[in-house]
Amino acid sequence: MKSIFEEISKKSGDSEFFVEIPDGYVPGKTKYIVITGTVISGIGKGAFSSSLGFLLQKHGFAVESVKFDGYLNLDAGTMNPFRHGEVFVMDDGTEADMDFGTYERFLDKNLSSSNYLTGGRVFSRILKKEREGAYLGRDVQFIPHVTGEIKYFFRSLAMEKKPDFIIIEVGGTVGDIENSYFIEAMRQLSYEEGQENVCFINLTYILEPTSLGEQKTKASQLGIKRLMSAGIQPDVIVCRGERTISEKAMEKISVYSNISREMVIDCHNLKTIYEIPLWLEKQGLDKKVLRRLGHKPKEKIDLDEWKSYIRRIEKPKREIVVGIAGKYTGLKDSYASILKAVEHSGAYWETGIRLKWIETTDVNKENVKDALTGVSGLIVPGGFGARGTEGKIACVQYARENNIPYLGLCFGLQMAVIEFARNVCRLEKANSTEIDPKTPNPVIDILPEQKNIHGLGGTMRLGGQDVHIIENTLAHKIYGKKFVRERFRHRFEVNPDYHETLKKNGLVFSGWSAKEKNIVQIIELKNHPFFIATQFHPEFTSRPLKPNPIYREFIKACIDHATNA
Repeated sequence: MKSIFEEISKKSGDSEFFVEIPDGYVPGKTKYIVITGTVISGIGKGAFSSSLGFLLQKHGFAVESVKFDGYLNLDAGTMNPFRHGEVFVMDDGTEADMDFGTYERFLDKNLSSSNYLTGGRVFSRILKKEREGAYLGRDVQFIPHVTGEIKYFFRSLAMEKKPDFIIIEVGGTVGDIENSYFIEAMRQLSYEEGQENVCFINLTYILEPTSLGEQKTKASQLGIKRLMSAGIQPDVIVCRGERTISEKAMEKISVYSNISREMVIDCHNLKTIYEIPLWLEKQGLDKKVLRRLGHKPKEKIDLDEWKSYIRRIEKPKREIVVGIAGKYTGLKDSYASILKAVEHSGAYWETGIRLKWIETTDVNKENVKDALTGVSGLIVPGGFGARGTEGKIACVQYARENNIPYLGLCFGLQMAVIEFARNVCRLEKANSTEIDPKTPNPVIDILPEQKNIHGLGGTMRLGGQDVHIIENTLAHKIYGKKFVRERFRHRFEVNPDYHETLKKNGLVFSGWSAKEKNIVQIIELKNHPFFIATQFHPEFTSRPLKPNPIYREFIKACIDHATNA
């Protein structure tokens, strides 16, 4: 394979086979695992990729996860949560697909823009190079330029992070026009790196029509044939389905896919996604992949802590009800990281969490009591725009006045400030300039650096920032330290002109920007069992075995409230 690699890496744009290679790159040092999907979208490639990465880490290997999304957006920042689910914010400020939350939670590591590629980013890079004259008069084509840019991206990551494995999730389904050129790039990658350095895993869905009562493999066969017609022979096929995949179905898949039966894996729906690593390990998938790529697996890996976590989820000692008051409740994926953070903290306290969804567009002062009946705690999550805000404010007021534990997140902090300004400080028609630009009391206003920005994509305050925690506050008791790092995604802040008025009336500013003056990042109330709100999103840093402290203590307060009710 070395001669092939040397041929394609000629430093000359005159060659039809020219591929740009990062300086110092050596094939084989990093192995690539490419995950594709057939039959349906939403097949679970993100959960599978994360689970496989988790297992490889347990064998002692360094793993990087990457996802390619075919849409032409530069990132996920401007996408409506109703269409694509939550926008996950990474520490470096990259706004990414919600799968990155799964990657970070399973791998217990921070990812960055180096792990995220979209069709828009690929073409943006190419067009920028073309305008700069980087192609030296060549006509820019899908091959070699688009595919070459994709391969360069992964090899650059290999040089930057030096992982043993890069797991590449190909978004969408085999046959989509949006990912066809990317799949071609993966074919080329395998050819250039050598087949011993690239493993292809295809997830396919086994249909089971109710009227027939048996599993049918024809759609899977055709999808896999389409992948093979693109020049990719899968090494492993993972069969997804509602229930355990039959031996007959897996034998058929084996015969029609040119792979041995032992490389066809059952991965039917399980109780929780946390069981996936255990199920894959039970079938030896981790060892099969390692041997396929020339690595020696450990005889036994330690999964005891993970098993303990699953037991605490599946067999809690108690159950409580937590309300989530938002306006994207029609699609639960809009709040994916919040749900997981609540789950992590529930497991920490061996408590089952039953969620009560409160659509705030339907809530007002007259019916808010009914909306919050039975909840032991309330979360008001992030959001944008005026719709549903009065309902959120009514929920905040009810939680404050009735001693219900409250956690406000980003927009939830701003709603809490508005409610406090109106009903405690008696500031008439207090509001945010985002909601009412003509409000006489703009207690929430746009950040100074945002005032001259007119675009939307990538223009907010984004990513990890240091927060200064004030001593002798609830926030300090929760974190136990003076400085913490959390992730932000906002344009508006508590207006400094109202800081003194709010403080005089009892609102505590317990967290501030560590770098900038007068930027409030945590608020709380003293005479309340648990009332805290953050301008940041603590859910983005919560992990299954290390729940974020804010969520952990919020759930503890909810348990106490339920116990004493």
